[in-house]
Amino acid sequence: MELVKLTEEEFRKYSLESDQVSFHQTIEWGELKETNGWDMHLIGLKDNDKIVACSLLLSKNIPFIKKKMFYAPRGFLIDYNNYELLKEFTVRIKKYVKDNKGIFIKIDPYVSYQERDLLGNIVENGKNNKEGFNNLKKLGYKHFGFNLMQEELQPRWIFVTDVYGRTIDDLMKDMDAKTRQILRKNERDMIKCREIGYDELDKFKDIMQHTGDRRNFIDRPLKYYQDMYNYLGKSGILKILIAELNLDELIGEIDKEINELDNEYKDKEAKYNRDPSKMNKEKYEKNQRILLDNIERLNKKKEHELKLKEENGNILTLGGILFLIYGDEVLSLVGGSYDKYMEFQSAY
Repeated sequence: MELVKLTEEEFRKYSLESDQVSFHQTIEWGELKETNGWDMHLIGLKDNDKIVACSLLLSKNIPFIKKKMFYAPRGFLIDYNNYELLKEFTVRIKKYVKDNKGIFIKIDPYVSYQERDLLGNIVENGKNNKEGFNNLKKLGYKHFGFNLMQEELQPRWIFVTDVYGRTIDDLMKDMDAKTRQILRKNERDMIKCREIGYDELDKFKDIMQHTGDRRNFIDRPLKYYQDMYNYLGKSGILKILIAELNLDELIGEIDKEINELDNEYKDKEAKYNRDPSKMNKEKYEKNQRILLDNIERLNKKKEHELKLKEENGNILTLGGILFLIYGDEVLSLVGGSYDKYMEFQSAY
């Protein structure tokens, strides 16, 4: 076996077929990081000209000591359960790092340690990668501990749902009842999502800035999102969706509902007045009260939307999410919403 520098074509092909496929392990991500002072290395382990493991490595000078740190974002593209292969790759990577003036290499493998349910409980007979975890420790990798939040570069917890071969109805059945309720309300409110391009990135930046101010985190500058779009958007890896509400459309729909209920109320009233004996009075009065309550509710909603329009204009941008798409995965990376429009729960 030998460690070699891979061509871009070799790396792309192998990375897309890997179980550890991730946007972090792409040439586009490496090119993006080069704009921030990192150097990109495409390294592969070959056995008789066949790639058996590879990784995108990033290196950066450490100030004052004339040495470099190396980082494999989301770890190597390798079978971590294959101890001998992992050992061979580790030995050769360490030599490569040392030969290139590196003093350490950091990895954060894109493998799940233990499958858990929505409440964080371990799934009986669920997937785990404890063997790979133990192999790394045996080879001298230092584990930073099972922190709960984001003390490290990458998040510790990720929620994953499999959508392959499943319909929207299938997915909805697995959702929490409250989630389904909110999604249906979003549909009734006629909230729509659309993808934005480079020229509208300032809209997403504004959403994130407001979210950062509300939740006490420092957002990235606009240039960060522009650079991400330039390097990841053209290849389809990056997509940004924003949720919008057209108040004229919503008010028009409310008017339509009010008219339908009003016509139903008048029609039943006319029938009752023509021949009260043919209708149950108690049931009739109850149904009429329900219709009037619904009409009143819709009128209040209309007043609310008219006020929103007067204060903010017809088209409301409610929130947005930045997605990264690579291989068979769609990852929701970052997103936010405006505090004043929280009633619409646009993240859903």
